Amino acid sequence: MNPFELHKERLLVFADEPADQVEQAYTLLSGLNNFEVERAPTSRHLRIRYSVVHYSLEGLQKALRKEGFVFDFSLLDRFKHTLIHYCEDVQYHNLKTPEPRTKNNSQEVFVKAYEQHPHGDHVDISPESSEAK
Repeated sequence: MNPFELHKERLLVFADEPADQVEQAYTLLSGLNNFEVERAPTSRHLRIRYSVVHYSLEGLQKALRKEGFVFDFSLLDRFKHTLIHYCEDVQYHNLKTPEPRTKNNSQEVFVKAYEQHPHGDHVDISPESSEAK
């Protein structure tokens, strides 16, 4: 998997109330390791950057909701976030699966295994008999 596909940049959109929640969220998220947060152009937004190896948007949103933060979601935002949650979950689980054995790889293993062992295709011919022909 391309390592650049693991780095995500998302925009968190907070509700109008409570008024100081964007600042509190900025302070809280700034303390996380392997995580970047910056203020976005509008007052209710935070831009976040993270790696799927360490975080997921779903996990971050759940943790922030548990702390009392309120997000502003339209119906389209909910669909988009559901798709993002699914994609990040699949990417994270794919990191744990071993690289699949390809046909070329298994062929190399087969060749290396039988290089060491004589088999039916091998004929022992002495140097004298090969010169006689």
